[in-house]
Amino acid sequence: MFPIFLAVVFSVTVSVLLKLARRADVDIVQAVATNYIVASLMAWQVLGATPRAAMDAPATWPALVALGILLPAIFVVLAHSVRTAGIVRTDVAQRLSFFISLFAAFVFLGDTLTSRKAIGIALALVAVGCVLWRKRSGEKGGGWAPLLVFAGFGAIDICFKLVAQAGAGFASALLAAFLIALVPCWIVALGRAVTGKAPLAWRHIGFGVLLGACNFANILFYVKAHVALPDSPSLVFASMNVGVVALGTLVGALGFREKLTVTNWLGLALALAAIAVMS
Repeated sequence: MFPIFLAVVFSVTVSVLLKLARRADVDIVQAVATNYIVASLMAWQVLGATPRAAMDAPATWPALVALGILLPAIFVVLAHSVRTAGIVRTDVAQRLSFFISLFAAFVFLGDTLTSRKAIGIALALVAVGCVLWRKRSGEKGGGWAPLLVFAGFGAIDICFKLVAQAGAGFASALLAAFLIALVPCWIVALGRAVTGKAPLAWRHIGFGVLLGACNFANILFYVKAHVALPDSPSLVFASMNVGVVALGTLVGALGFREKLTVTNWLGLALALAAIAVMS
């Protein structure tokens, strides 16, 4: 269970770093662009990944290109959501995004809808609505940002499933997606630097190195948990998601004094119930 613990810690650490980025006056575009350089190098060195297996299969290209666009775009949205809606709401939205790919699996990919899956999807949708609900609907970014996180991470999960269906291994697909994501990231980052909106600075790049290391560590230890518990995928799934929701709630509510209503707490309880049903 130790790899799951580390995966949870690094997942929440990414959210904390994104929360602190604004206070540190970090340009999030440069940080995210640097993050994918670091993540690519670590995937190559630690996982021994090469993108060839994914890129040699023509069927993987549409999904890989979509990933190359979605990954950096949703990362920037994630940063905005953490700043405006808070760590708790954002982490719950990200964790429950799994249910979007679950829904897509039986609609588009030929999976069978069971009563358990239907209950899990229903609970997840109600949970998202409760967690994102705010008394003051006019709060900037309070609802739309985590909703985009929910939809975006669901779309990313679907893309990875499509790549896997085409026969590409996870490590190969991951590295290929990271390398493709580098292109739009750095086009935008360099464009902003040239126009003077956000000149390149070591502060932003250094923050991106730390962000990339934590982001990759989260993925690495989640994979290691599945390797360590090959016969208990549901245990890994439940432990990871419950752990992130619980730790994210503690960090957000206690560390950053994020205010949660009774409805929000109900949403957290329903989120845990949805995860339990799927486990």
